[in-house]
Amino acid sequence: MSTPAIDCKSLCKGYMSGTTHVEVLHGLDLQAHCGEMLMIAGPSGSGKTTLLSLICGILRADSGWVSLFGTDIAEMGERSLTAFRAATVGFVFQQFQLIPTLTVLENASLPLILTGTGFGAAKHAALAMLDRLGIAHLAKRQPAMLSGGQQQRVAIARALVHEPRLLICDEPTSALDSESGAATMALLKEAALATDRCVVVVTHDARIFSFANRIATMADGRVISISTTPPSHP
Repeated sequence: MSTPAIDCKSLCKGYMSGTTHVEVLHGLDLQAHCGEMLMIAGPSGSGKTTLLSLICGILRADSGWVSLFGTDIAEMGERSLTAFRAATVGFVFQQFQLIPTLTVLENASLPLILTGTGFGAAKHAALAMLDRLGIAHLAKRQPAMLSGGQQQRVAIARALVHEPRLLICDEPTSALDSESGAATMALLKEAALATDRCVVVVTHDARIFSFANRIATMADGRVISISTTPPSHP
């Protein structure tokens, strides 16, 4: 069997609240594979955000380990991990987090520029990605001039422009109506079909569960079930 895109083993993570140690994750195990969209669901406080932060290397586990595409990120120094994350992971955030003073094209170019690509080449690649998402005509506008659905497409363009192998999406449809949310998920599902890419979506939105290949349900810091959904979307 091929190496998992994400392999989490016995993850534990806690924090101090005053003098009390609060355990967030309790020996969690989870795998995700290339070519799939894995959704992570569960109530607030179940540990979903903490798990994402550990997968991306933003937080370090207290014990256990995380491997991305066969690389044990716990063994990496901060500088190496930052460079690895910038090259390997794309993020789609709940509130889009576009920079309001930059144009659509400039926002979409940022991941390439931050990893050393020249401005001209970065903007050329970003414009091609915006065109794939049907919003190249908005390239010179600023985010405030766009609808919520258009802003989300810019956020997806920014996340995909450097062709990351792992795409992490935190509540990508919570600020969207049903039509815009379905369009967003169709784009993410298309991205997940790449044989060398994995897409992980954290969501409370039951409207989009049918887009997932698998759904991991969390409660009290553990994965309590993993279900397979029917392929009702291309």
